[in-house]
Amino acid sequence: MLVILLNCVTLGMFQPCEDVNCESERCTILEAFDGFIFAFFAVEMVIKMIALGIFGQKCYLGDTWNRLDFFIVMAGMMEYSLDGHNVSLSAIRTVRVLRPLRAINRVPSMRILVTLLLDTLPMLGNVLLLCFFVFFIFGIVGVQLWAGLLRNRCFLDPDFAMANNFSTLKYYQVDETEDNPYICSSVRDNGMLKCQDIPAKLDCSHTYYTEYTNSCMNFNQFYNICKPGEVNPHKGAINFDNIGYAWIAIFQVITLEGWVDIMYYVMDAHSFYNFIYFILLIIVSIQSRFSLAHLLSRCWEFTKYLTMFVLLLAWNVCELLPNFFSSRRPFRCGVENAAAT
Repeated sequence: MLVILLNCVTLGMFQPCEDVNCESERCTILEAFDGFIFAFFAVEMVIKMIALGIFGQKCYLGDTWNRLDFFIVMAGMMEYSLDGHNVSLSAIRTVRVLRPLRAINRVPSMRILVTLLLDTLPMLGNVLLLCFFVFFIFGIVGVQLWAGLLRNRCFLDPDFAMANNFSTLKYYQVDETEDNPYICSSVRDNGMLKCQDIPAKLDCSHTYYTEYTNSCMNFNQFYNICKPGEVNPHKGAINFDNIGYAWIAIFQVITLEGWVDIMYYVMDAHSFYNFIYFILLIIVSIQSRFSLAHLLSRCWEFTKYLTMFVLLLAWNVCELLPNFFSSRRPFRCGVENAAAT
């Protein structure tokens, strides 16, 4: 148990970003401790295999927690064997974080709690199935209503673009990036943003449009064609073009992280009343979370009382055994004396 605690401390003290090549004294000491801990776990595994056997119901690999220990030791052995062979070991080194889980196998009460919690996981299946069904329905509704709409942009008028040698793919951007896209509403939709709502931009250079020579001109008035482009918001991550991307957007909405931006995008492109969809989605997600939390609390109460019952039973057994054997001894002596007479 002390070695496991030492391993937790050393894992927390590693600073891989500050010392990539492990050339400092701090990193060298921590690597030495890591090697000692690995050797200790490996020797412990070998001793248990010799004492219990390897394969079989009551052997070393017959226990689930021993199989976890075996996996951790094998991953560490692979890490040390591949070191220096120009192989990326980052994925293998992540197995180190599983070493503190060995403490579960050392503390019986913690092992009972973890086992009971794992046994209660199937009880959550109905709640998770309901959540999946609800989010699937919301995803289908989003795809049917808004597929492709978040690509809408205000493009230059084709006649103006051809007359002044502009690219016909050029569309209006609030800034040079797509972090704040201007998503317009087409003629058939009733969104909140139209191309004629673009703020005016006065240009007095008269470089491309010689017919406006006497005054400055609002260049943005030529972004008057709303049609689908090629880019969705946030580098294509937020859209409802298919059920997969719809689930990503729904997941972001139920986490309440940036959900207002997604709602505004849809309202700008389709309709003001689309806010009803997002409010209902949040209410349903909160209700599902409450149901899940209530079920988890009931499972935790069951686990707690069952653990208390097991510990109390073990305590009573420990109290009764000495009294049982002390009461049996005079009885046996009396029988022996009666037989002798």
